[in-house]
Amino acid sequence: MGQNLILNMNDKGYTVCAYNRTTSKVDDFLEHEAKGTNVIGAHSIEEFVKNLKRPRKMIILVKAGAAVDAFIDQLVPHLEKGDIIIDGGNSHYPDSIRRTEALEAKGLLFVGAGVSGGEEGARHGPSIMPGGSDAAWPHLKEIFQKTAAQSDGEPCCDWVGQTGAGHYVKMVHNGIEYGDMQLICEGYDILKRGLGLKEAEIGDIFDKWNSGVLDSFLIEITRDILRFNDTDGTPMVEKILDVAGQKGTGKWTAINALDLGQPLTLIGEAVFARCLSSLKAERVRASKVLSGPEAPKFEGDKTQFIADLEQALYASKIVSYAQGFMLMREAAKEYKWTLNNPSIALMWRGGCIIRSVFLKDITTAFRKNPELENLL
Repeated sequence: MGQNLILNMNDKGYTVCAYNRTTSKVDDFLEHEAKGTNVIGAHSIEEFVKNLKRPRKMIILVKAGAAVDAFIDQLVPHLEKGDIIIDGGNSHYPDSIRRTEALEAKGLLFVGAGVSGGEEGARHGPSIMPGGSDAAWPHLKEIFQKTAAQSDGEPCCDWVGQTGAGHYVKMVHNGIEYGDMQLICEGYDILKRGLGLKEAEIGDIFDKWNSGVLDSFLIEITRDILRFNDTDGTPMVEKILDVAGQKGTGKWTAINALDLGQPLTLIGEAVFARCLSSLKAERVRASKVLSGPEAPKFEGDKTQFIADLEQALYASKIVSYAQGFMLMREAAKEYKWTLNNPSIALMWRGGCIIRSVFLKDITTAFRKNPELENLL
């Protein structure tokens, strides 16, 4: 992801310096992916810092937690007042609050930037959600907005708010992603067990849904997954272990909702569904005792049922986003942030995992009334 972000920025006309503590990776990158570009490499922190224009702008893309603090500690002795450190990883927002305050006390600026879109997004235009030291934004705005995905001619990147706001918004984005994925799974389950449809048939339904109000990245890739067969011709999805892992951002969102007293019911249930899926051995043992309900025999109008299910999925999606924005509104009060709600919706319209046509309506709603009480 870091390499792809560097190549993306190079494409936009910026000279980028790459550094990795395993210096052989830097040489390999310059010899292959970055060959023929304006990207330069560094083999030490000192060389890395020396290569940068003032105020220096440094993006860290390492594993969240102690690794981020360790790298910041290595950078700080070589920096000058006004230099900017950007954490582009999936850090927990309280860490970003702490880092902003600690670095500002030393005369440095800190930005916690949520970056969504994976390797593909990083290369061709991710959604970038920056927040932290307000003074840093004028120096980063052009670079970030050119690097980000574009939606209807507007960049999927804007200043989110102070201290930990950028990583907080990315956290809620991931929570909503958990919700979207769970809703899609339940829609699939109703079509498979309720109507008795085959994977290819369900894939065709998802294809149709992807041309309407549900048009989104997750619906699109679900369609492709359902149509993908193994070498023996059977649907690959049927062979994949029904156990979902998690990195923690959805869990953080649910915990924060409890702390702030916000009814984030849909995302909370999506997190619990993943926890339940991980109890595989116990579920197998339980299935030998409790067989569960028999598959129903559907005798109604299938076409109408599928149309109703599409609307149910759409309504549920609206609930998920409404709860997410409720949580962010409460967090803004709690942490004294000035959150940019219209821009948050715009940032999620392209480049990121939850990108969807539906977010255009949310952007419009918040532009019409930035203090909108509830999306519903």
